[in-house]
Amino acid sequence: MAADCAGDQGRYWEMHERLFANQRALEPWSAHAEAIGLDVAAFDACLESDKFTAAVRRDMAEAAKAGATGTPSFVLGITDSDDPSKVEGLTFIRGAQPFAAFKAQIDNALADLESGD
Repeated sequence: MAADCAGDQGRYWEMHERLFANQRALEPWSAHAEAIGLDVAAFDACLESDKFTAAVRRDMAEAAKAGATGTPSFVLGITDSDDPSKVEGLTFIRGAQPFAAFKAQIDNALADLESGD
């Protein structure tokens, strides 16, 4: 919600990056708003209004339905060559993984694609 409220002032990504860089010290939220140059009063009013609560909860429910239990979470899939709006061969990668873990999953997906699985 803090990133969305920062987005109201055109600074979504700045807040996003700051929060990820300061995960162990998230509160007070207004300190982050001040650090990235937001109108702190407007930011605080946005947070207190719960303006983005429903949208955030919907996103969390969708993520949980897909199997995401935290961040980062990744979904690897191959688009259907006949219908690019469809994705097949989904693999879920949970947590911060080394490059080798991603490479292994990508190589497996490509091998399955080549074999027709």
